[in-house]
Amino acid sequence: MILYLLRKILYTFLVVFGVATLIFALFNLIPGDPARMVLGQRTDSLSIQAARSDLGLDLPVWKQYVKYINDISPISFHELNDKSSFLYYNPEIYGDGIKVISVGNGVAIFLKVPYLRRSYQSRQPVSEIISNTLPNTFYLALAAIVFATIFGISMGVLAAIFKDTFWDRLLLVNSALGMALPSFFAAILIGWLFAIVLGKFTGLSLTGNLWEVDDLGEGVHLRLQNLILPALTLGLRPLGVITQLMRSSLLETLSQDYIRTAKAKGLNKRAIIFRHALRNSLNPVVTSISGWFASMMAGVIFVEYIFSWKGLGYIMVNALNSYDVPLVVGCVLTIAVIFSLVNLLVDIIYGILDPRVRLG
Repeated sequence: MILYLLRKILYTFLVVFGVATLIFALFNLIPGDPARMVLGQRTDSLSIQAARSDLGLDLPVWKQYVKYINDISPISFHELNDKSSFLYYNPEIYGDGIKVISVGNGVAIFLKVPYLRRSYQSRQPVSEIISNTLPNTFYLALAAIVFATIFGISMGVLAAIFKDTFWDRLLLVNSALGMALPSFFAAILIGWLFAIVLGKFTGLSLTGNLWEVDDLGEGVHLRLQNLILPALTLGLRPLGVITQLMRSSLLETLSQDYIRTAKAKGLNKRAIIFRHALRNSLNPVVTSISGWFASMMAGVIFVEYIFSWKGLGYIMVNALNSYDVPLVVGCVLTIAVIFSLVNLLVDIIYGILDPRVRLG
């Protein structure tokens, strides 16, 4: 198990490193000057040069890349004595890191918290911005996947029980429709229907966040109703996938020899399905749920933007519009790490559900 976890950690590191390199290359190929975006189009050349120096954009590209990887890595090389070096370890920026070993004259390896730099626009630390918005995305994705899981498994079991009947076909049509709707179109349609057309009856708003400031300034209050529409929109596609997976997996399990043996022993249909068949049918469903949850953390951009839900996707769109490279990079790297960690958790759960996986 320890070797397996170490391999997974190495895999996660390689994935994050590859994503970081790709993002750096893309932003260096795309035309545009972040310094001019920060200062505006009518600023003078001296101000732009000062801004480029402050943002580290006056360095050669290879030095920018080395400094960039050094900043986001928890294990980094730093110059200790030469303050003019682009790799100088500044405690005010990197915090109190741990010096692991000296590797040369004034050069050492440090163990530190990854430094995601500061936003070009707000000048706030990117890690602080992400830590303030990531919980909103997590709550939204969690609510959506819980909704999709509960209703998807229930609908899949019902479709399998009533195979080839009207109810089976109805559930399959609904799941196919949910999978076919793009998230941005579903968000517009659901928002228009339940917040505008039926808003007087539902009491739901098109925009809003989980926590909102009271109109009278009396404090911040929890608004769970603002979670309903974006969670419903985000959960439609995984709901359709889980329904069809649950149906096909349960039907396949019900055709196994041990199920026929249970029937021969006189067990009733409910006991066969819920005591024996259901658990063994959940493996592909759990894999799908985990994959969808990880992709939700990365794919909530349209939903959050349309419903003005202040999460990771919302700030990423605003960062792209303003060419805020550190904030975009920080969001993408956060998503990559989450995706890898979720996959690791799924492998562990998969082994709990199926003892044959643990033996393998």
